[in-house]
This record gives sequence, structure tokens and C-alpha cells, in this order.
Amino acid sequence: MPSTRHDLVEIARRAMLERDLLPDFPREALSQLASIPGPAREESSSLRDLTSLPWCSIDNDDSRDLDQLTVAEPRRDGSVKILVAVADVDALVGKGTPLDRRAQHNTTSVYTGAATFPMLPERLSTDLTSLSAGEEREALVVEFTSNNGVPASSDVYRALVKNKAKLAYDGVAAWLDGEGPMPEAVAAAPGMDGQIRVQDRVAQKLKEVRHEHGALDLETIEARAVFDGEAIRDLAVDHRNRARDLIEDFMIAANGVTARFLEAKGFAALRRVVRSPERWQRIVAVAAQHGESLPPEPDSKALEAFLRRRRQADPLRFPDLSLVIVKLMGRGEYVVEYPGASGPGHFGLAVEDYTHSTAPNRRYPDLVTQRLLKAALSGRRSPYAWAELEELAVHCTEKEDDAAKVERQVRKSAAALLLENRIGERFDAVVTGASDKGTWVRVLHPPVEGKLVHGFGGLEVGDRLHVKLLSTDVERGYIDFARSGS
Repeated sequence: MPSTRHDLVEIARRAMLERDLLPDFPREALSQLASIPGPAREESSSLRDLTSLPWCSIDNDDSRDLDQLTVAEPRRDGSVKILVAVADVDALVGKGTPLDRRAQHNTTSVYTGAATFPMLPERLSTDLTSLSAGEEREALVVEFTSNNGVPASSDVYRALVKNKAKLAYDGVAAWLDGEGPMPEAVAAAPGMDGQIRVQDRVAQKLKEVRHEHGALDLETIEARAVFDGEAIRDLAVDHRNRARDLIEDFMIAANGVTARFLEAKGFAALRRVVRSPERWQRIVAVAAQHGESLPPEPDSKALEAFLRRRRQADPLRFPDLSLVIVKLMGRGEYVVEYPGASGPGHFGLAVEDYTHSTAPNRRYPDLVTQRLLKAALSGRRSPYAWAELEELAVHCTEKEDDAAKVERQVRKSAAALLLENRIGERFDAVVTGASDKGTWVRVLHPPVEGKLVHGFGGLEVGDRLHVKLLSTDVERGYIDFARSGS
């Protein structure tokens, strides 16, 4: 009997439990949830009323856990003030409460495609602490001025906000590129069309300046399952576009402002870092295989220039090159940065000051950072001792890695499920890995990867070929191919 979506959900649940991730909420957390009457409502002179501003959210089509809103205010001198509102999750999820302990255990929402296992119950993350359209919500606002792509004066404060337009990446991107109609939510909100265009213009300048400093423009393929009821219908890849870039660039800038704000207040805080690559010489060797040379010491500007040339020269195989570089750069991690100290920074983003602060419904480090910000704003001491932050940095890094492994496992199982009734079919493919451990190929459509178990002699990474599907194993996510002559 063919496998179904339900089987993938069960695979995800088992994979989570194997890595000590909790797929369900404990009784005490649900009891706390039931006691929450509604959204946070605080009467405070420190809470600015910004509900009249033309706030909007841009996220995935099906996202309901809306963590941030954005707005742009052009100034007479040509600069633009950007405001990023982040949902005040701490207002309903206090430190040390049952809901907080469950969130701290997993540290992240787990997105498997077949099902989402949220860090916080959906009544919170998609309703009471979500910046939903038409609803007034408490938020922390990160403000900065962009002067030709360079973030300048900045501030952080608490405010009441109201989302005027819930927008989706693909619809906004198609409209900005002149390839689709204006989204209905843009047309329905007076002045929102001009607002989005200003935000897009500022984001592109921010991106341009970051890449001049060596921010890496990578592209990897992560296919998500598309279902028709219980049956898997296809695998879809979410491609980069202008709307995704807009939000990414604003969030990078806001996270930098947050890090510097806490530093100025004398607070130790969690930073998100990607260290200078220890395997740089291997990256140099990869560039040499493409006839290019990189400096002997890690240099993000030189690496970005190499990647840009390779994307233009060979767009088909650029995702595979990107994946190689990502693996050689090493994983991102959380570390504690102390007042007056200098940290390793984020090599891939080419920024020195970077924290995670803009997704507190989905990531626990962001919720920790939010509590630090609120303490700093109110003149209170940090709610976290330095030793506690150190433990959290290690724990959040480990659990984020565990969640990524679960998501990868379910993606592989979904690919096997999609192909389990297509044994014997032939596909166009490209070699993505060739070593003593085996030869791997990526099928061009559907975008799945599997092992080439027959006919792999003489093949090199990047070679194009035809393959025949031999077998699949949904439980383990295995897909085996043989080389085909036609």
C-alpha cells in the first residue's frame, strides 16, 4: 500500500523523539495556555501608539505566525527611516513558565512539510502573539535610518502596532518584477503600493552595500512536499525573489541594531555567528577546480566575487557548488558576547554585530533577546546570568542542528514517497558528489537527490547523465538510481 502524508508525519515524530525534541506540548504548558484570556494589553506611557502607520507583513503564502511588520518613512534629505516591529511574545510567555520551559527545550519550530511542530502552541504563535492583519498588538520596534544603503541612526522601543496588509512573498515579487498583478491586500490599503516600492528600493541598496563588504550570495535547493489531501503531488522549491530579499535585508539590519543596542546598554547577549572558515584551503581547492584562484587566507569579498562569476557561468550547477561552500564554511552557532568584547562575527553575512531577534514565535534565542531588550529599555538588570546565557548558547546551537536533521530526514522521505510508484522510469540528472563513499546525483525534475549504485565509473561532479530509478525506501529516505544509456 502506498505511503501517505500521515506516514511522513509519523516519520517526523519518531525522528524528533530520537533527537530529544518534543513533538507535543506537556499538560502544564497547555494548562497555562488555557489560562491566557487574550492578547497582551498593557497601559503604559512607554508604549507608543503607532497603529496609524502603514504596517505590512510579507511572509509565505500559508504563514500565520507573523513575527514582524515593516514600514518605511522617506525623509527630506533623501534618507529613509525603516521601522521593524517584532511581536512581543514575552508579554504572554514569561521566563520560567511551563510554556517557556517547553520552548526552551526545543528552541525552534520544526518545519517538516508534512506537518509543523511549533515552538509555541498555535493559539499563541498564529493568534495571540502573531501580528495578524487588522489586529492591534504589542511589539518591540527596531528603527534605523538608511542613507544610501548604510544603516545610520537607530533606536529600539516598545509600541502598539496594527498590520494593514498581510502579503505573500511570491505575489509581491511578481508584482514588483512586473510579472503579476498588484496583490489585492496592497490595492486595498491606501498608499501601500508606494510603501512597498520604497521598502524594496531601500532593501536593494542595503543588499548592494552588504555584498560590497563580502556578503555571500548562495543558493541551495531545499524542496518541500506539496500535498493533495493525503497524497503527495509534487516537490516545490522556494526560490529567492525580491520580496524574500526585502525581508531578509531588513531583518539583517534590524538584528545588527539590536546587537549594538544591547552592547551600548552593557548587556551580555546571544550572538549568531559563522566563524571564518577553518577549511578555507579546501574552498581554495574548489575554486581551483573551476580555474579560479582565491587568497591563501579567508576573504569573504574574494569568495563572493568567485560565487557571482560561477552563478553567471553555470546557473544549473550553482546550487550544488553553493552546498559545497556551505558545508566547508561550517555551521552557524550561538555564542555569548560580553560588553566591551569582540566576537567572531558572521562570515557569510559580512557583519560583525548580529543577533537573532526578529522571530520570537519561532526561535528561542529571539525570545531571550527580546527579554534582554525589554530589561534594558526599562532600566532593569538582565534577566539572565552570564553562565545561564552560556548554557543557552550551547543548547540552542545543538537543538537547532537537531531540528535541521529532522527536517532533512523528512524531505528525503518525502522525495522517496513521491517516487515510490515510478520505479523503472528514467530522468535527467547531474552528479552532485563522487567519492569513495559513493556517487550522488540530483534529478532535475522532480528536484530529488539519490545514490547512483550502478554505472558510476568515470563520473565527476557536474557531469550530466540519464538515470533509471531502481528503488526507494520511504522510512529511511533512500533513493537508488542506475546510469541509463538513454
